[in-house]
Amino acid sequence: MTPQLQQAIRLLQLSAIELQEEIQQALEENPLLEEQDDGIDDSDTHNDADAGSSSDAESNTEAAESYSESLPETDIQLSSDAIASDSMTNVDWEEFELPYAPTRHNDDETGSEIDAQSSSPTTLRDHLLWQMHMTLFSETDRKIAQVIIDSVDDDGYLTSSYEEIKHMLKDEVEVDGEEIEATLHQIQNFDPPGVCARDLGECLLLQLRQLENSTNIADIAQRLVSDHLDLLGNRDYSQLKRLLKTDTDRLQLAIQLVQGLNPRPGSAIQPLQTKYVTPDIIVKKIKNVWHAELNGDALSQLRINRTYKSMIRRGDNSTENKYIQDHLQEARWFIKSLRNRNETLLKVARVIVERQSDFFEHGDEAMKPMVLSDVAETLDMHESTISRATTQKYLLSPRGVFELKFFFSSHVNTVDGGTCSSTAIRSLIKKLVETEPPTKPISDSKIAQLLDKKGIRVARRTVAKYREHMNIPPSNQRKSLA
Repeated sequence: MTPQLQQAIRLLQLSAIELQEEIQQALEENPLLEEQDDGIDDSDTHNDADAGSSSDAESNTEAAESYSESLPETDIQLSSDAIASDSMTNVDWEEFELPYAPTRHNDDETGSEIDAQSSSPTTLRDHLLWQMHMTLFSETDRKIAQVIIDSVDDDGYLTSSYEEIKHMLKDEVEVDGEEIEATLHQIQNFDPPGVCARDLGECLLLQLRQLENSTNIADIAQRLVSDHLDLLGNRDYSQLKRLLKTDTDRLQLAIQLVQGLNPRPGSAIQPLQTKYVTPDIIVKKIKNVWHAELNGDALSQLRINRTYKSMIRRGDNSTENKYIQDHLQEARWFIKSLRNRNETLLKVARVIVERQSDFFEHGDEAMKPMVLSDVAETLDMHESTISRATTQKYLLSPRGVFELKFFFSSHVNTVDGGTCSSTAIRSLIKKLVETEPPTKPISDSKIAQLLDKKGIRVARRTVAKYREHMNIPPSNQRKSLA
């Protein structure tokens, strides 16, 4: 993979703030790049950004174009109506899968690998990927580990089932449940303790197993979280003492040990500094139609510095002339990659807004089921491209600021043969809980029955899973005197 293709893919997966840092670094390192001031004609920017542009009449510009044409042609462009006038070619994103690399660009490939392994991680994903690269995985296991880590939420929990993981890997490698489980167990030994668990009980159990404590209290605590976590939540201490065959003092010590664990292990690796969000997309309603546009305040307009460009001398093989020629080509590649990133992001956002227009109109209950493959098929792109384009990209709308990934959710079949989004179901559950009598909270089974009357068939355990996802306690803990 050429450095230019790596650059195009890397820019696509950067957030708006990270992109500004990358642009600022490019401006500092490349004298041929400059930020365009408002009100200045940018026609030369478009001409310089296109590798196949016609030669200028001036000889020094002819020299620059001649040098550019002598380089290998790199197809990293995305065609679109918005830039139809540009002579760009299509890029096949699905051919390219980048290994983990630090956010900041480094021209030295060896230095990049060292930075990736030794720099201080700032996110849970970075921290897990760093440990993955320090682990002796086979090529297949490494791909499985990559997908598993991408499915871990900010709290440190695995959010994808084995079937979903297999589906995400189907275009790369054929795996079975045993291979996924074996790789998952290795990742569950990573730091922080309890990471990549599938539920709270497993999370706490993983932490207890990593404690250097083999006392009787630790054994009681492990049995407590693995077999009787529900009784602990219900504070049924008499039943716990009988089932665990222990006394009050030991049970109290075991409970204190469990209470000292972290139910959200991922939070221990999150950045300490405040995380600011800059929306990449702005959604507005114009003439009763929801439209998505790029946030102009988050975009930087770059162009080629004409002064330095005019210094190129045709036929001059000096070091200084070669330096300017090289940086001219790098500047063109960077501008093209930047345009590609913004155009891809806008395409994905417009499909999302079109499909989820009911959400912007009516709220969570109107959210439609949608997965990455739906958008990928519409745009004829790979799912990994959609994933990159929606990670850490934010949308500003009248309903608030949302990460683009928020609009993706699984579906549940309805009585009439249709489908309902899991996000919409969670919203309905929340509304039912908010309107329940405080002295007689409704159970998960009752919620399932009420949803069934609305034509949505979900099992009680599904209701419980959604309820826990929203941090809503069970009915016995919601009960109050008034």
